[in-house]
Amino acid sequence: QVQLVESGGGLVQAGDSLRLSCAASGRTFSSYGMGWFRQAPGKERDLVAAISPSGGRTYHRNSVKGRFTISRDNAKNMVYLQMNSLEPEDTAVYYCAAKNSLLVPPPVYDYWGQGTQVTVSS
Repeated sequence: QVQLVESGGGLVQAGDSLRLSCAASGRTFSSYGMGWFRQAPGKERDLVAAISPSGGRTYHRNSVKGRFTISRDNAKNMVYLQMNSLEPEDTAVYYCAAKNSLLVPPPVYDYWGQGTQVTVSS
């Protein structure tokens, strides 16, 4: 069982930066692939970025490449999403997710956080 708690969301202006954090419970965090998803109002939940259990492999969706970076600190049971050059289109609820898998990204995730709101004004 893994429990995930996101933080770091907020209201920012276009061009600003935010860093989202996800704190994970459990002693086997380093066995889990992690992902960040987002869901805008009226839209489906989309994968934004994913990272392997060791942190050695990452995935970023095309629309955030060069602006967002996923990372993790297994010693602290934390995963991060650094978001730079934010755009109004990035406005969404951002979710952290976990899956005991080496795939990047895995086809499904088993554990989810409650989400954190990111709002980017123009």
